[in-house]
Amino acid sequence: MAFPLVTDRLLVRSWALSDTEDALATYGVADVTGWLTPATDRIGDTAAMRSVLAAWAEAQVNAVPPRGRWAIARRDVGTVVGGLAIRLLPPYNEDDLEISFQLRPDAWGQGFATEAASALIGWAFTHDDVEELFAVVRPDNTAAIAAARRLGMHWVGETDKYYDRTLQIYRIRPGDLAVDPIIELPDEV
Repeated sequence: MAFPLVTDRLLVRSWALSDTEDALATYGVADVTGWLTPATDRIGDTAAMRSVLAAWAEAQVNAVPPRGRWAIARRDVGTVVGGLAIRLLPPYNEDDLEISFQLRPDAWGQGFATEAASALIGWAFTHDDVEELFAVVRPDNTAAIAAARRLGMHWVGETDKYYDRTLQIYRIRPGDLAVDPIIELPDEV
């Protein structure tokens, strides 16, 4: 499996500078960034968003798979509706990988996070050294908790080990996957 990852409705692909306005509709919204871990301020304008996307693209080149950051784009209209990431959890011991997902508010409640994250999880588990992925969620973020459960993730406890705050920890292992959510990419896309 290679990028972009294709699902019924979505492409999970690398970020591009042309995604600036769509990315700002996610990361420029306090109702989104207020839930992120580590705590993140909303991005204030297109210039700042463009700089963030450039930094993400530069980091992606050197990221060791399955680590990285990706855009979630709708296949029907091409609009980027959010983002995904897989990164090391602090204290960055090379063992604990976190998957995270963020959606712009007008994309909430449509199953996009679950659909895109399922594809990314399936891809991550094609790497021999990945035995599990974690999601860390603020205890009052009911939408993220519900998405983690829909993904087949299991609650493993609560900790203040990560990001200097109390968080719920969810985990998924390859045996927890019910089906392969990835569809082959057609040649014409």
